[in-house]
Amino acid sequence: MGDVVSSHLDEAKREIITVQTRAVMMSFGRLYEQQYAVALFNKVRFDVEGGGGPQPQLLHRQIPLENRSIFSGSLFQYLEENRKWRNRFLFVPDSYKIHYYASKASHDKRLRPKASISCAGYTVLTSMEEYLHLFSSILPGTKAKDGDSPFLKCATQFPVILWHPYARHYYFCVLTQEEQRRWLAVLQDCVRHANDGLSEENKVQTPAFTDAVRLYRQAQGYFGTWELMCGEPSQILSNLVMEGLLPELRELISPRLKGKLPERQRHWMLVSDAVYRLVQDQCQAQYEAVVQKCEAASSSLQASIRADMDQIISSREHVTSKIRELLLPKAEKLLKVSIQPYISSILDALMAPTSRGFSEVRDVFFRELVDMSKNALNEGSKETVVQDMEKISILAFHPVKMQSCYEKVEPLSLEGLQQRFDVSSPSVFVHRAQILMREQMDHAVYTFEQILHQSLESQGSTDLCKTIQRCQDRVMKKFDYDSSSVRKRFFREALLQIFIPYMLKQLGPSCSSELPRFQELIFEDFSRFILVENVFEEVVLHSIMKDIVMAVKEAAVQRRHNLYRDSLVLGGSDPSLLLLADEASAHRAAREHTEGGGGPSQKRGGRMKQVVSMIQTDGSPVLDTRAWTEGHVAHDGPEAQQSDGEELSDDSAPADERPPGSAHALDPSGSPEDHAWKEDEAQSPNKVPVMVESAPRGASAREEEEGGGSGGDGRVLVEEQPPSNQEVPEKTFPPQESRSGDTETAPERQL
Repeated sequence: MGDVVSSHLDEAKREIITVQTRAVMMSFGRLYEQQYAVALFNKVRFDVEGGGGPQPQLLHRQIPLENRSIFSGSLFQYLEENRKWRNRFLFVPDSYKIHYYASKASHDKRLRPKASISCAGYTVLTSMEEYLHLFSSILPGTKAKDGDSPFLKCATQFPVILWHPYARHYYFCVLTQEEQRRWLAVLQDCVRHANDGLSEENKVQTPAFTDAVRLYRQAQGYFGTWELMCGEPSQILSNLVMEGLLPELRELISPRLKGKLPERQRHWMLVSDAVYRLVQDQCQAQYEAVVQKCEAASSSLQASIRADMDQIISSREHVTSKIRELLLPKAEKLLKVSIQPYISSILDALMAPTSRGFSEVRDVFFRELVDMSKNALNEGSKETVVQDMEKISILAFHPVKMQSCYEKVEPLSLEGLQQRFDVSSPSVFVHRAQILMREQMDHAVYTFEQILHQSLESQGSTDLCKTIQRCQDRVMKKFDYDSSSVRKRFFREALLQIFIPYMLKQLGPSCSSELPRFQELIFEDFSRFILVENVFEEVVLHSIMKDIVMAVKEAAVQRRHNLYRDSLVLGGSDPSLLLLADEASAHRAAREHTEGGGGPSQKRGGRMKQVVSMIQTDGSPVLDTRAWTEGHVAHDGPEAQQSDGEELSDDSAPADERPPGSAHALDPSGSPEDHAWKEDEAQSPNKVPVMVESAPRGASAREEEEGGGSGGDGRVLVEEQPPSNQEVPEKTFPPQESRSGDTETAPERQL
């Protein structure tokens, strides 16, 4: 393998790689420094002025998965070094980074993994035909012909392949179709998590980075969505470099590839991976230097901002008004002719599969609660409730159980509109919707845990089934409200992400020559914090915002979309949940006093929406949050937050018929090594047929048949770790080092 790479990447080609990488990073660095000052001004201004926004009904867990295994199991892996298949043990920790070991024994002994895989930018495939089809797109002239054999022969007829346009490919095989389905769900979950954007914990670096990348690509003529805006900053920058570098290298190297088609494909993959790793190392070092330079100047910039805040704001508003006078006539004409006729059709294409996915989330959660009610009625013991709650707590992070929800969104298609609006693929929107679904599931489960714990403490173990039903009814109504709000926000962001780049591309040529004169209106001392290009884009955004908000509002009243529920919510917070907040705070204060205090843990980064920072219309308000603890008897749970705001009245929803639930095993197939979730249906049999009291359901069966359905976006409590004061934002959490000794099954939790 080394000979192949070294023979095609000589000193001359390595110099080409270094020169192009440096050129891209220099251009990016200049943009980053400009956007850093603007992002810093926006943060300081927001810290001073504050803001508000809609409040969620469901409680939010702070650290949904801390030091817990997502999945683990054994399969066959193809080793490029010796071209042989070997048995490997894969372990997926809470970071969603895949670690693989020579055997399960190596993992159990806490040895270092042979390697780790970051799944950002990867695609999961389950056939060699799919793989070779994608391969032909990155190496023109090597399209496989009928009868050509691939460069590797799968060990079984059930492959699972990780494909990347630049990086190394990974080949796995399993023995059965059921295993293939399970590993497909797991690896897709890892890809989904890695593709979910950058950490939003840093309010300056993240928007500066995303805007700098976006502006660089626009300067190169790329205005649409970008599937490879994923992973860590060094990965994103490497993708940016490879976008222009790889075609040039391919022209130089492809004619020199020897052998039959399979050999040429294999050699090109090895060369591409070597180039990608080399570029990534250089990007990482140069990016860190740029960030360090900006951070060093941060203090002086903040001092200037705070001293001249009012004048900067006034100057910015003056420039905005002048640009608006120039831009609005052209923007309104473009909107009327090229955008307004397409808003409703694109919105319908987004809404139908997304609503089906959220509806499935609701149904999966409901069925689990029905099973809990049945078992409580049959067994009648608090221990049974504890066991069932442990199973439900991991629901949002169970790839197999959540797969049916994710699959509902995958048919999302913008066919016929993608080319017009430069949308390369709907996968950006699919992944975002799936992340929201997982988050909503977790919020619902955590809220149910808290309310159930409160009810059991006040009422004891008598009449467990009715207690569970009352808690379920309350959570379902809050679930419906949040599901509607989350989906409407998602639709607004998706429409902005589709239309804003198109408008910039159309309006840019006619306005770009006029923009420099507006720079003269800005005082030199303020020019670092007011960029004409940013103001121009903001005016474009505001010009279309009214049409998008109106379109989503009109769609919200259509019952088939199930987005009307939040308009029925009465004002005022749920007094029971406020009481629960006070009780949780008291639990935490008592525990901290007992433990002797201690500083708060370092906050873990959340995930940023996969949408350019200039159109984060819902990201600016600061929510007033409160700390929560689980309050279990035997284990101190993690803290969580709940935003103050309007709570759904428990009496506001009608009680409709609900489908009967059925017991769900996590995955009965496979050996004890196969995966991290084990459920034994024999421990909780339904001894007698049970009719479970129906709970409120926002959507009727007729509405579901029409393609609508309420749902949610969620994460679930799975951890049994010591409490923490950390907060988790709306999105998923960043990778962290796993503990190879983590247990694969969750211990029983006390309620």
